[in-house]
Amino acid sequence: MTQQPDDPSLEKMVNAPFGAGLSDSPILPEDLLLLLFQPESGDIAGETTLYYVLAGAVLADLALSGFVTTRTSPTGSVEIEAVQDKAPADEILLSAWDHLAVKPRNVQTVLPAIGPALRQPLLDRLIARGDIREEKRKVFGLFNTTALKEGRTGRRDRLFEKVRDILVDGKEPTPRSAALAALVWGSGTLPRFDPHIPWTSSVINRAQELERGNWGAEAAGHAVARTMTAVIVNNVIATAAAVSPPR
Repeated sequence: MTQQPDDPSLEKMVNAPFGAGLSDSPILPEDLLLLLFQPESGDIAGETTLYYVLAGAVLADLALSGFVTTRTSPTGSVEIEAVQDKAPADEILLSAWDHLAVKPRNVQTVLPAIGPALRQPLLDRLIARGDIREEKRKVFGLFNTTALKEGRTGRRDRLFEKVRDILVDGKEPTPRSAALAALVWGSGTLPRFDPHIPWTSSVINRAQELERGNWGAEAAGHAVARTMTAVIVNNVIATAAAVSPPR
């Protein structure tokens, strides 16, 4: 079912040409998409619910940078609202911020609103940075197709090692890497990383700690980001369970 925009900011976000305006530094959803990319097969893990997870990464990035905050609605649910007069420069983050600036919104409504438009522009950024490259092929000598291959920047390996250090070795994470690891866990794709990140009870327990916002001393000053990421991950898990096909 197609999500219909309920305000001008969302309509602008859906139709915006995201390919332009590449940020100097990758944003969190770029890191997440790169980590979910599987070099052996050329596919992206968790495609069925990918847009929910990428939307969660956008919200987590906004929270980590102080562009959004949370509040409790009259019904007791957690809502996200934009910090007025503090807009991000990155256009993908800005589009989400604009959507939240209209009014505070429940996480469950934000994820499907901003998520569907994210995959391609984020992939375009990874290709522009050289983290992923496109390879042209012919199928049966007749049909042109494009395969995705790992680039030569080595950035995916570095991200992978950070997540592995957290989940396997118990290293204390930075707030950003904690959010990244929590979102990978929330995406339901962590078993795809086995045996490099073993699918063991200790790894699962560590991932669940991150989901609950137990990020360690370095993240003590990021209470809003920790709370919001926990809310986001729980919503992503619930939504993924609801929309995933039965096994």
